[in-house]
Amino acid sequence: MQTRIDPRALTRELLAFNTINPPGMERACARHLGAVLEDAGFEVAYHEFAESRTSLIARIGGASKPPICFTGHIDTVPLGAARWSRDAFAGETDGDKLYGRGSTDMKSGIAAFVAAAVELAAHLRHGPGIVIVITAGEEIGCEGAKYLADRRLLDRAGAIVVAEPTANYPYVGHKGLAWFEVETTGVTAHGSMPEVGDNAIVKMARVIGDLEDFHFPVESHGVMGRPTLNVGTIRGGLNTNSVPDRATITLDTRTVPGIDHAHLCRSLESLLAPRGAHVRPLVDTPPLYTDPANEWVQQVFEACTPFLDARPTPKTITFSTDGADLKRGFGGPPAVVLGPGEPKLAHQTDEWCSIHRIEQSKELFATLMRRWCEA
Repeated sequence: MQTRIDPRALTRELLAFNTINPPGMERACARHLGAVLEDAGFEVAYHEFAESRTSLIARIGGASKPPICFTGHIDTVPLGAARWSRDAFAGETDGDKLYGRGSTDMKSGIAAFVAAAVELAAHLRHGPGIVIVITAGEEIGCEGAKYLADRRLLDRAGAIVVAEPTANYPYVGHKGLAWFEVETTGVTAHGSMPEVGDNAIVKMARVIGDLEDFHFPVESHGVMGRPTLNVGTIRGGLNTNSVPDRATITLDTRTVPGIDHAHLCRSLESLLAPRGAHVRPLVDTPPLYTDPANEWVQQVFEACTPFLDARPTPKTITFSTDGADLKRGFGGPPAVVLGPGEPKLAHQTDEWCSIHRIEQSKELFATLMRRWCEA
């Protein structure tokens, strides 16, 4: 008997779990999804990189060629300082909009592919099948995905669909993400006698000036465009009437294929060492990219066309995802980023997702599952 799950209802169920990261605490939400998948005949395994920080891997089928993977993360970002006009965990609706923290990023995408997988479970059982990877800790450094990849828990997959918010437009990748902390140190002294001390903030000002002249080893990518560097935070000093003896900044770099993050760190250290600065890596997520000419990618473009104004053209998304680490863990299969959420609403106050797009996404994911298992 075929089991049907309404992806809208499942999205609301997932929104009810408070998985704001930090602290995350994804275990209850992961177990809820695991129970849904187990009831449909999936083999489910749970993996925790820390207490209550639970990811799951669910499999069905597996004959002949490797399965297709669908993936998403269940942690969300904090609500922010602004007051919400809706209950962030109730899944309230207004017309086509379903509100809640994680509705766009990205519990609706998870609900859509889980609903499609449960409905097709009997069919998927006898072919290549699918593997579902639902991760914890994506919002702060892709911790869950790195844990699964580093410990070789992923086995195999022939293709990956990352159901992040794309308004159902298929993207062939995203830039890499490398964050760094830069520190300068000095000697404290009374603010009335700055010549006695050594001002760490003044040093940092010169560091920031030097960064304006930094050049990446790869200037541009044909689809992704140029790599970028942004000074995101600055901290220094304890009180106004003292010379500060420590200052730090954090850097957000977005990289393209061909830029090694370890080499990037060394390049920054070489540039800033004359200022007495020290560079420490914080977050390292590689770029995700699949050649748009890949046969499976072209099949995804074809499947998406009825839901868009025209056939997709090769594009990459601005944000980073678990996809890069999962692709590494699965041995490098092609991957696309594709989900029902609205990209511009991710992390916003009063975040919402189009109910119509959630339903479209379930249909689209079901099409990709069927075609993979029939090919």
